[in-house]
Amino acid sequence: MSVWVFTEQVGGGPGESALEVITKAASLGPVTVAYLGDGSDAGIETLGAYGAGVVYHLQGGGDLPAAAAARSLAGLVERESPQAILFAQTYTSRDVAGRLAARIDRPVVSNAVGVDIDGGCSVTSEIFGGSQIVRTSFTGPGPFLVLVRPKSFAAERTGGSVARVETIPLQEAGRSGSPRVVDTIVERAEGPQLSDAKVIVSGGRGLGSAEAYVLIDEVAEPLHAATGATRAIVDAGWVPYAKQVGQTGKTVKPEVYMACGISGAMQHLVGMKDSKRIVAINKDPEAPIFSVADLGIIGDLHKVLPKLTEELNSRG
Repeated sequence: MSVWVFTEQVGGGPGESALEVITKAASLGPVTVAYLGDGSDAGIETLGAYGAGVVYHLQGGGDLPAAAAARSLAGLVERESPQAILFAQTYTSRDVAGRLAARIDRPVVSNAVGVDIDGGCSVTSEIFGGSQIVRTSFTGPGPFLVLVRPKSFAAERTGGSVARVETIPLQEAGRSGSPRVVDTIVERAEGPQLSDAKVIVSGGRGLGSAEAYVLIDEVAEPLHAATGATRAIVDAGWVPYAKQVGQTGKTVKPEVYMACGISGAMQHLVGMKDSKRIVAINKDPEAPIFSVADLGIIGDLHKVLPKLTEELNSRG
C-alpha cells in the first residue's frame, strides 16, 4: 500500500498542517511526499523526521504553480500508481487537488477529520458545526484523493532520514498555467499566531464597534495570547481576515479559547469547538456559545474584560 502526501513549502519548509497529514499517513503505510518548492536541505530533513520515506521534489512553477504541479503529479501517479494521496486543506493544495482530480478523473473528498485505508478508503467528516458525523467511502479505483482539515491530527516526529529524494522539474501547463501574479501585498503579522497559540482571545459582534476590539488586545497581552475574531466583524472591516476563526477562516485547537461577545454561530463553532477549554463571555444567557463552554460568564463584556485585564496585570 502506497500513501502519498502533497505539500508545498511554506517559509522555508513544510507547514504545520502538512506535518499533521504526513504523521497520519505514516500510521497508514509507507509515505511518499510530493513536495512543491525550493526544497532546502532542512525542509527535506523535516519531511523525513515526520515519516516521509521518499520525496519527489517538484521544482519550479513560478508564482502560481498549481497547474504545473497538478500536471507533473498526474504523470507521477500514472508511473507509480499510489493508493491514496492526502492533502492538507490549504489554498494551494486545494487548487492542486482539484486540478489533479480533473486530470486523472478521480473524485476528491474534502474537510476530512479522519482517514482509514484498508483495501479501499473511507473518510470521516463533520457537518452542521460538528453535530453530525459523515463517513464517505470511495467505491472506484484509486488513487483516492483526500483533503484533510487542519488540526485533525497531531504532528509528531515518527521517522528518521529520507530514504530517497528525486527532483521532478515541473512541466509547462499550457494556458491553465498562464496566469501571473502582478502585485503582492504582505500583511505584517504581530504577536502570537492563531495556528500556534496555546491561548486565543476572540471577539465578536457583541463588542459593538471596531474601536472596542482594543479590549481583546488588552486581555490577550498578559496572557501572551493570540487574538481572533468572528466572520461578522471581519466582514464589517473591524479586523483583518487573518484573525478570522471558523469554517471560512482558521481552524484552531488551543489549550484555552476565550470567546468574547460571540453568540456561537455554527460557522464559528466549527473552527474552535475542539479547543481543550472554552471560556465564553456574553450578556445573553441563551447564546449558543454557552452550550460548548467549559466556563460561562453572563455579563457585559465592556465591564467584564477591563476587570479581567486589571486582575491579570496585577498578577504580573
